[in-house]
Amino acid sequence: MPLRCVVLDDYPHVATELADWSPVEATVEVVSLREHLGDEDELAAALATADIVVTLRERVAFPASLLARLPRLKLLIASGMRNSVIDYAAARAHGVTVCGTASSSTPPVELTWALLLGLARGIVEEANSLRDGGPWQRTVGADLHGRTLGLLGLGRIGSRVAQVGLAFGMRVTAWSEHLTKERADEAGVQLAASKQELLATADFVSVHLALGDRTRGLLGPAELALLKPTAYLINTSRAAIVDQDALLAALHEGRIAGAGLDVFDSEPLPAGHPLRTAPRLLATPHLGYVSRANYATYYGQAVENIRAYLAGSPVRQLP
Repeated sequence: MPLRCVVLDDYPHVATELADWSPVEATVEVVSLREHLGDEDELAAALATADIVVTLRERVAFPASLLARLPRLKLLIASGMRNSVIDYAAARAHGVTVCGTASSSTPPVELTWALLLGLARGIVEEANSLRDGGPWQRTVGADLHGRTLGLLGLGRIGSRVAQVGLAFGMRVTAWSEHLTKERADEAGVQLAASKQELLATADFVSVHLALGDRTRGLLGPAELALLKPTAYLINTSRAAIVDQDALLAALHEGRIAGAGLDVFDSEPLPAGHPLRTAPRLLATPHLGYVSRANYATYYGQAVENIRAYLAGSPVRQLP
């Protein structure tokens, strides 16, 4: 009987299309699930007969309680080489090998700019109006050249977002708790004196920080109140960095020009969630790392991980 491999959250149903699974097809049966399973009981039932599980990013948590309910599970593969929602100690205790894959930072950089440009030029509103026979030209776009882009975080993604901003002729400033002037100078951007200064002076603010104790709720009501009424906020990082209720209030009250979001406190976003109908919001369903090249890497290396594990020499082990 072949081993059973379950691929979670294959929303577009491309797991078997974007990678060659033939090297393991003689010994592994691959089943992809398109619907998200957020409940532990649902997950335990769906994965009860799984020997191998492939999960994308941090969409599904694997705490000790779930791992204890998966006695057949031997190999857990997560895309990327960092995952904060897997209990590694519990995995080891249950004899589960955990492996990762490479992941490119290019797609989230590109999506950040898609959201920023879409907001600045009213792309969705104008395209929908044109398609529906509405008014010809409804909005007046915001300029990028000569405006200030404020980056919260100047790491692997933030520094590349900065390069694009500079190419547009923007003034780019950056801040994070441990960001140094030397690092800012290397990226060709200005170090903001404080988070408050960055928020008060930027025309566009983009979040590129890892989620942790220091960054959770970093942008709350007081911080959002510092933004100009003409400013835009983009978050393609982690939802919990921005206070969702405070952002909704700012959008409804028109205290900022708009926001672009790719991350949410609850994913998939429930049908009746207030963010689905919020004004001045351009939102995408967590597409940051979703690109053909990245998915080909994720699933292609998942196959490599399976082959290596079956050969007795696991690769790309986490943590």
